[in-house]
Amino acid sequence: MTTPKELRYSEEHEWVKVEGETVRVGITHFAQSELGDIVFVELPEVGDEVTADEPFGSVESVKTVSELYAPLSGKVVAVNEDLSDSPEFVNESPYEKAWMIVIEPTNSSEMDKLMTAEQYEEMIKED
Repeated sequence: MTTPKELRYSEEHEWVKVEGETVRVGITHFAQSELGDIVFVELPEVGDEVTADEPFGSVESVKTVSELYAPLSGKVVAVNEDLSDSPEFVNESPYEKAWMIVIEPTNSSEMDKLMTAEQYEEMIKED
């Protein structure tokens, strides 16, 4: 299982990649492996506001439907439209092809509560 060191992680198993003034968000390799085969992804619209620790969408697998939780508050500036036709990208490529949304954060201090790769690996070991 991979946990890229350059990303930050939430307790809800989302990853965050800082890209200048925006952050790209997806779910972790661990999360997709726990969910099983993803068959549907529901995401917000560009322009929607998201709030840290609140649901912003959902993923449906053959086993269950799971909420996606925003790791940071802000405005959605991009949505990965490819996931509506190819939800399997979440299983095949959780860190590259399966990013979900790009957020323009409104509160940069929220980054401080996200975990490093090492902290996230420690958390999932305990589960």
